[in-house]
Amino acid sequence: MPKAQEFRTEKDSLGELQVPTNAYYGVQTQRAVNNFPISGLKPYRAFVWSMAAIKRSAAIVNGDLGLLDEKLAKAIAKAATEVMDGKWDEQFVVDPFQAGAGTSHNMNTNEVIASRANEILGFKLTDKDKPVRSNDHVNMAQSTNDTIPTAIRVGALWRLNELVEVLRGLVTALRAKQHDWDHIVKSGRTHLQDAVPIRLGQEFGGYATAVERNIEKILMAAEGLKRLGIGGTATGTGLNAHTEYHKRMVIQLGKFLKMKLSTSDDLFESMNSMQDAVFFSGALRSLAQDLIRIANDFRMLSSGPSTGLDEIRLPAVQPGSSIMPGKVNPVLAEMLNMAMFYVMGNDLTIMMAGQAGQLELNVMMPIIAYCLFQEMDVIIGSVKAFTDKCVVGLVANEVKATAWLEKNAIIATALNPIIGYQKGAEVVKKAMAENRSVVDVVVDMGYMTREEALKAMDVKKLTYGGLTDTPAAG
Repeated sequence: MPKAQEFRTEKDSLGELQVPTNAYYGVQTQRAVNNFPISGLKPYRAFVWSMAAIKRSAAIVNGDLGLLDEKLAKAIAKAATEVMDGKWDEQFVVDPFQAGAGTSHNMNTNEVIASRANEILGFKLTDKDKPVRSNDHVNMAQSTNDTIPTAIRVGALWRLNELVEVLRGLVTALRAKQHDWDHIVKSGRTHLQDAVPIRLGQEFGGYATAVERNIEKILMAAEGLKRLGIGGTATGTGLNAHTEYHKRMVIQLGKFLKMKLSTSDDLFESMNSMQDAVFFSGALRSLAQDLIRIANDFRMLSSGPSTGLDEIRLPAVQPGSSIMPGKVNPVLAEMLNMAMFYVMGNDLTIMMAGQAGQLELNVMMPIIAYCLFQEMDVIIGSVKAFTDKCVVGLVANEVKATAWLEKNAIIATALNPIIGYQKGAEVVKKAMAENRSVVDVVVDMGYMTREEALKAMDVKKLTYGGLTDTPAAG
């Protein structure tokens, strides 16, 4: 058990409580730690960073408005900047599963910044009469109810560029394969059955474009996050905040964080609705489902190698089995699947939490914050690993792709405009039954000369689409 001298006694409206002597947080944070020993998880850096950014800006704005002593404002701003820089991360100790709305995280932030500001002004943690107070000064003109939704928005925007750059890196890697493999003609597959030819480069180009489209959706969804409701205080009325506070806060945050932020045209909506966070998470979910699809295609295209498709080879990054020597598995694609399943689970949590607010406030914001920041963290990490350790090192197996195509009787589809669908179906059925080439069968059946058949079924030409020159038989 810790010794008594390792604690200091602090007091709030509920009474006295012991707090670790060297902790920058105070009594309200300690109550939250005691009340919510739930998961052992801690807030994401994005949440700590964004809350500190709000406290810094509030100190400057309130100081400029003459509501906060200049000396205290400067100390608070300096302490908040240190928190943003990650200097006091270990002081943020409240479990994500905490009191509704996020009061515990807000007070954790207020108390750490107040303690550090007092220290900057020459006071010790154990001193009784300190000038900077967590509620009166660090939290001036604020409420949990407007700071937490603002922090969710700003925190997501903080990592937006990083997220987009990682996704663009994946696009670049996929486009490189599209270029390198444009000459490789392979069997297309629909319903997991043979289909008309496609170039391997076209297949990978489709993957690249899908990721690009998801980037567009994410950036569009992020626009809503730029609209801030800071200054609404408790219910959206702006009680206890200067009439210029809201506008000045948005300007100050935007200037300091180098973000294009905007004021809210309805502070009540900005506090009671979490639709912008839900919408942004939905864009991440859309990305996740596409990445799952792409990862599954990688696994299928690389299956085997002896008994599967084996049209691409994934980099061998680790042994695939503890019992089967020489086995190599598509581990990066499997990892991406699991990561995206997790992201989609977080999105479901955010959606459920988003609709669970009542009247003037959504009290489920702590878990919205945690899940949204975790979604971004997981996507950034998993996509970067998938790109660097898998996509970049992919190798095409042109021999196997060509071999599968040679067995594909469905290329007779190209004959539809010449001999008609019904005769084409007869050719396919006979070719498959006798394990013969479509060219041989269509010539033997007297529908075309060999020269005509070979010209009509130039497999690479088929991948460019269009119609043949010869009309279908009557």
